[in-house]
Amino acid sequence: MDLSVRTFKIISTLEAISFLVLLGIAMPLKYVWGLPQMVRVVGMAHGLLFVAYLGGALYMKEKLGWNWKTLGIVALCSVLPFGPFYAEKKYL
Repeated sequence: MDLSVRTFKIISTLEAISFLVLLGIAMPLKYVWGLPQMVRVVGMAHGLLFVAYLGGALYMKEKLGWNWKTLGIVALCSVLPFGPFYAEKKYL
């Protein structure tokens, strides 16, 4: 497996996990128990991973010869819980 594809898979997995942690742990801590600190930390990490995921998807479009529709689906998967896992299995 190419190093860049492996790197994108890692970023994809981390982005999906950070999104799930943000939605499932950090947001309830903030809005149910009034503890916003974790949202700041996890939110920043997720934001950086989200940007890296989209940049990596653009790079994968060129490297793997994806068409614009495939890139759109992969990008859409970044805003859905568990979406990056689907994109990783289907397109990588």
